[in-house]
Amino acid sequence: MTDLLLRTVRRVGTSGAPCDVRVVGGRVTAVAPAGTLDAGTAGADTDVVEAAGAWLGPGLVDHHVHLDQWALGRRRVDVSGCDSAEATADLLAGAVRTGGLHADPDAVVVGHGYRDGLWPRPARRELLDRAAPGLPAVVVSGDLHAVWCNAVALARFSVAVGRPLAAGDDGVLREQDAFDVTAALSRVPDDVLDGYVADAVDAAAARGVTRVVDLEMRPGGLDRWTRRVHAGTDGIRVASGVYPDGLEDAIARGLRTGDVVSGTRGLLTVGPFKVITDGSLGTRTAAMTSGEGVLAYAFDDLVAMVRRAVDAGFVPAVHAIGDRANTLALDVFEAVGARGSIEHAQLLDDTDLDRFARLGVAASVQPEHAMDDRDVADRHWAGITERAFPFAALERAGAVLRLGSDAPVAPLDPWVAMAAAVGRDRDGREPWHPEQRMSALAAWKGSTDGRVSVAVGDVADLVLLPADPLAVAVSEPSDALRTMPVLATAVGGRFTHREV
Repeated sequence: MTDLLLRTVRRVGTSGAPCDVRVVGGRVTAVAPAGTLDAGTAGADTDVVEAAGAWLGPGLVDHHVHLDQWALGRRRVDVSGCDSAEATADLLAGAVRTGGLHADPDAVVVGHGYRDGLWPRPARRELLDRAAPGLPAVVVSGDLHAVWCNAVALARFSVAVGRPLAAGDDGVLREQDAFDVTAALSRVPDDVLDGYVADAVDAAAARGVTRVVDLEMRPGGLDRWTRRVHAGTDGIRVASGVYPDGLEDAIARGLRTGDVVSGTRGLLTVGPFKVITDGSLGTRTAAMTSGEGVLAYAFDDLVAMVRRAVDAGFVPAVHAIGDRANTLALDVFEAVGARGSIEHAQLLDDTDLDRFARLGVAASVQPEHAMDDRDVADRHWAGITERAFPFAALERAGAVLRLGSDAPVAPLDPWVAMAAAVGRDRDGREPWHPEQRMSALAAWKGSTDGRVSVAVGDVADLVLLPADPLAVAVSEPSDALRTMPVLATAVGGRFTHREV
């Protein structure tokens, strides 16, 4: 293992006085005034980096990704810019004409990222039938909670999932049916998918990411990541989550949240127990106190499931979007007496805000969703959007805030998340509910493992930047955060991205 000597850096969260930082054996072993850690005394295997006053911080963490879906989505037809069902179908038709897909009997035309909450006319199956005649065509929604299919796709994937998939004239499948089709679409050869994932990992490292919590829904995530690490995909640390359909197998294997998976050089750990309680805003299936939306489980069933996981050593991560679902999730944590996280926490009743801190439940939020969904929320959550994505209110209530992307729902890029958190703006538009802006410090801590600065004894998961991110977040437009260059990223003192 090569050791590091970083000369003349400034540490995020400190006075900014230049210093030298030494890394030995994957940990920070010394921090001293600039010029006092002499390169001449470094060992032969020490990599000396002249940082010239760059800013050093803890490596960045995306606390909620679906990495297989992100890797696959990067190679699908991007329809996120389409503002109608017709435009989406036309874009797919163009992909069919230029892609030579009719020569491949196994081909599926796959688009990703449609958002129909503001479309003037709904999705219709016949549009995709015409766009891809004789071929299965599937468009995955931006929030992953729906898939829009043509007739050929519905027939093919009914066989793949082992039951009829009945869709009406719109050809849209929602929630569990959609998840099952998405899982079937993910069954590409291991070497192909692993190659896509390796590219996605490199891209994440280039944005300063050193760790992700991977909540991919398809079973077998721990085994897939073990295989990938063995094959050399080692640019990030991964905590791989477990869903209800994999819980008993994980328990039988003696796994617990936080366990390091043997043979992965400490890069792979067992993640949380993930359970989904409701749908989403974009698919209009979020469970609301108004009675709209869907709940996946009755309260007693959810309590029993979470208690089983907690008793076996798993930390719960509960998906909740609507205000009714969030109240239910907090009630479950209270009934079980467990700590964990609520994933998304998009719409909250005011009376639930202080329960996060009181119950020890972190709010794992994805700030860019507020930018993607602001217009949809204004239409479908009209009159209550002051309670939507309530970052500042959660911060004032003392909740632990963790930031993520939910990639591929938003880009796997912590700088995008931080910019949305502190700015509540994008694309030159006025900030949306600016009273709910998160502080720069909370956004930074939420984008790391909770640390602000780098200190002696830390594991050397590091990011090197040309500017102080805390100062940029306070004094410059949020676009400056979105486009923050990353000079270097290191995992355990090993560079995974380097431009210095």
